Amino acid sequence: MAQYDVIVIGAGPGGYVAAIRCAQLGLKTACVEGRATLGGACLNVGCIPSKALLHATHQLHEAEHNFAAMGLKGKTPSVDWKQMQAYKDDVVEQNTKGIEFLFKKNKIDWIKGWATVPAPGQVKVGDDLYDAKAIILAPGSTPASLPGVEIDEKIVVTSTGALTLPKPPKKLVVIGAGVIGLEMGSVYARLGAEVTVVEFLDQITPGMDPEVQRTLQRILKKQGINFIMGAAVQSVATKAGKAKVSYKLRKDDSEAEIDADTVLVATGRKPYVEGLGLEALGIAMTERGQIATDAHWATNVPGIYAIGDAITGPMLAHKAEDEGMAVAEVIAGKAGHVNYGVIPGVIYTHPEVASVGETEETLKKAGRAYKAGKFSFMGNARAKAIFAGDGFVKILVDKNTDRILGAHIIGPAAGDLIHEICVAMEFGASAQDLALTCHAHPTYSEAVREAALACGDGAIHA
Repeated sequence: MAQYDVIVIGAGPGGYVAAIRCAQLGLKTACVEGRATLGGACLNVGCIPSKALLHATHQLHEAEHNFAAMGLKGKTPSVDWKQMQAYKDDVVEQNTKGIEFLFKKNKIDWIKGWATVPAPGQVKVGDDLYDAKAIILAPGSTPASLPGVEIDEKIVVTSTGALTLPKPPKKLVVIGAGVIGLEMGSVYARLGAEVTVVEFLDQITPGMDPEVQRTLQRILKKQGINFIMGAAVQSVATKAGKAKVSYKLRKDDSEAEIDADTVLVATGRKPYVEGLGLEALGIAMTERGQIATDAHWATNVPGIYAIGDAITGPMLAHKAEDEGMAVAEVIAGKAGHVNYGVIPGVIYTHPEVASVGETEETLKKAGRAYKAGKFSFMGNARAKAIFAGDGFVKILVDKNTDRILGAHIIGPAAGDLIHEICVAMEFGASAQDLALTCHAHPTYSEAVREAALACGDGAIHA
């Protein structure tokens, strides 16, 4: 029986980061992964391939809508879907090979196969049994579906199937107006598809700042994406290579149908815990089917820890990475820590959307006195120069102390701009601290400073 200090189950962002950090801390480490490549859903069928397609189709959008205004004249590019897929696959391969290199560099054993945990301190892969002082469960998640909707990954697809369609559909129906639905809907809308998003709630991107929700929906409508809000999907029927989506409007119970070439089911994800043997081990689970852990990511079974999408919290790759580093520190006898109040979220549409911390709604619900400083990208010279003046930066601060409590950005490079505010929040900074920090001109980040100024005496360029 091979013996390790730590065995990590799952090589997604949480698992592979945990394995690397454990090895850096001097622990003999192995990682079990059944995929042919490392990186989990994120690198293989999620974050990375979708961003490649978003980038490629955004360039097409720029060529079709903005090049001429910049003096770039010529024939609009045509789409070679096969080559675009090859580009996406190459991006994925570069990243997954990079993780494989990091495993070798850090002397981490990759145990290929699917794991079960027959007993505390033991991991079984195929017919082989391995011994470990600590086990980290990082199995990730899989797409969730709806009752009455059968996934075939051909006509009715999850995000996985949406990345590898044989050709862009003429009509795409997206069930769910969350991050995945809006990102993949944007990809195919730019490729000429008629995209309709059917959402159960009355607003898109649940949990986000309402002003951001309204602004993003308005912009996406201008880009050609249709929305049917407050609609409960009843069924999806397929016939002769086509689909028909039946839904009921919540406001009056009226029923309707919509035809599609492809239906993308983007109704969230669920923990992937089947086959691990958790029930036999007696590992406690939450009501939502997640692995229950304490403040140090330990399960109720000694020596077994869990991180990432399989436990409570937002299903975000970077949240899993933070937990992976922290649990490695805990196992090594150090003080691992994750600040769950400062975990940003990003939507990679155009414009991008990013948020961190509290919203106005959560602050009102908590009865906390706050101020909001807001600045429009129409007042930002760099944004206007690239036809990206839509959107704004909003910073929320404690009314009495000026301490930053949250921020919401919709605009160019929002996913990068949010981190200045994350760092500020991590150090307990005030809006004035941001406002008094010199920002280079012309940059998008000046909009962050202006929003910070707006929390005080007022923005300069408003």
